[in-house]
Amino acid sequence: MSGKQTLIAPDDAGLARAAEILRGGGLVAMPTETVYGLAARADSAEAVARIYRTKGRPDFNPLIVHVASLDQAREFAVFDEAAEKLAARFWAGPLTLVLPLRSGAAITPAVTAGLGTIALRQPGHPIAARLLAETGLPLAAPSANRSNAVSPTQPRHVLESFGDTAPPVIDGGACEAGLESTIVALDPEGGWRLLRPGPVTAEDIAVPLGPEAKSRGATIEAPGQLAKHYSPGKPVLLEQSAPDEAAFVIGFGDVPGDVNLSPSGDLAEAAAHLYAALHAGAASDKPVIAVAPIPTQGMGRAINDRLQRAAAR
Repeated sequence: MSGKQTLIAPDDAGLARAAEILRGGGLVAMPTETVYGLAARADSAEAVARIYRTKGRPDFNPLIVHVASLDQAREFAVFDEAAEKLAARFWAGPLTLVLPLRSGAAITPAVTAGLGTIALRQPGHPIAARLLAETGLPLAAPSANRSNAVSPTQPRHVLESFGDTAPPVIDGGACEAGLESTIVALDPEGGWRLLRPGPVTAEDIAVPLGPEAKSRGATIEAPGQLAKHYSPGKPVLLEQSAPDEAAFVIGFGDVPGDVNLSPSGDLAEAAAHLYAALHAGAASDKPVIAVAPIPTQGMGRAINDRLQRAAAR
């Protein structure tokens, strides 16, 4: 580890230090149940600009705002009956809601990328929850990696992605879900749309709200919708049942590999291991990454979504 890189212990003193950095407009990488997030106060244009500069992230791609509670979320967005149902059922947890931005909300426009909506989530990770309570602030927190790179699920992934420019990282160990949150847009006229698949599946959302509404097209409404994303920096070949020996192979189920997302074919286990496997493939001396076929049902849709973006050229 470089002398300029800093790990923060997730104890009271460490979280107080992290909160002080955030209140001062600085950046801190925090663990969530999904991936590590690059957090900054969401009410400061200067702090959010620091996120964009650090990640090299396009300014038309909005950021998710993390909140400590549903009451705090209501300060920034208009919650209708459907939104209240989803928050009650899935918060705190890996579900992001895209809702109408409340007039006068104390959120810098850089967070919403000029849209009339805001993406909100109450994370379920205990360290993230304690940090949000300690700061008393809404925190914008995209994944803690350079833009278009593989998302980080361990502290070392953050440090490796940013090198000497890495922000302080709260050491929460490996992330449980290992896959970015599901993003759902709720329309004022009724209906919902899945903008990004994730740990909370479309089938889960349909239980309280009914079937999904039709898509509106290709507008960027939420993080992770860019066609090329999560790139490991070398070609990625998908659906490889009999991969070439020259490739770094990410196996699944009965398809062996240099690493295997889940020998038992468990999709939740595969999701948790996905980004670590892509990091391993990126670090290998093999010129190509080959990925075994992944079923498209349930969480497999989210895994395949990330893999397709990683493979985009």
